[in-house]
Amino acid sequence: MSAAWSTLSQSARRTWIKTARRPVPLTFSFVQPLIWMAVFGFLFQRFSLGADLAGVSYVEFLVPGICAMTVLFGASQAGIGLVRDIQTGYLQRMVRAAVRPGWMLAGKVAGDVTRLLAQAAGVALAGSLVGAALRPGLISLGVATLGLVAFAVGYASLSCWIAVKTRAQESMGVFVHLVNMPILFTSTALVPVRQMPEWLQAIAVWNPLTLVADDLRSALLFDAVPDVMSGAGFLVPVAVVLFLLARASMLRVGGEGESPA
Repeated sequence: MSAAWSTLSQSARRTWIKTARRPVPLTFSFVQPLIWMAVFGFLFQRFSLGADLAGVSYVEFLVPGICAMTVLFGASQAGIGLVRDIQTGYLQRMVRAAVRPGWMLAGKVAGDVTRLLAQAAGVALAGSLVGAALRPGLISLGVATLGLVAFAVGYASLSCWIAVKTRAQESMGVFVHLVNMPILFTSTALVPVRQMPEWLQAIAVWNPLTLVADDLRSALLFDAVPDVMSGAGFLVPVAVVLFLLARASMLRVGGEGESPA
């Protein structure tokens, strides 16, 4: 167990160090959601949210959605570093050197997810500074965070799987730019589901980002404990499946017949 923990912690530490050494992308990934919040928040401040959200300003409605968006955009880029590791031969050497790929991947994903949670917390704090009245409770926020973590792990694992399968920066660019926007604009991150056309409502209710945004909204705005089964209860199994998929692809990087983690 100590060897597994060492692999996980060292992989997470390496992820944090590599991120800290790239201040421009790190700064952009934090500033971009704040720009979205400022532009959309004040542009649509007179937008009616409907009777279900009477008394809630659009900025307040938007803050949890932007927190979820921050995780969406950041997790989608988790695999970019793996492409470089494959191109330099680092990942292949680590797999063949009896470093357990499962724990190595877990550390890499953990490093990315903890950073994204910190960024989401920063966005929520910034939202409160511009007038959003947030009233989170310990239990409600804990349940909502569980769903957010599951979403981040699953989406980061999907990004890593795509990176290992394609081994090309171009494919990661396509994934980040062509997948994120449809997910964002077919979710309730920016607009309540009841304000959408019927055909879009049918899509939004199955969008995992909708589950995350709605759970965060319940916790941050109303201190209401989200429905675990419809949020985290759905997202956790999906995250496990996507993580195992990414792990299997990493095992094949070092050649068939490697011992599993």
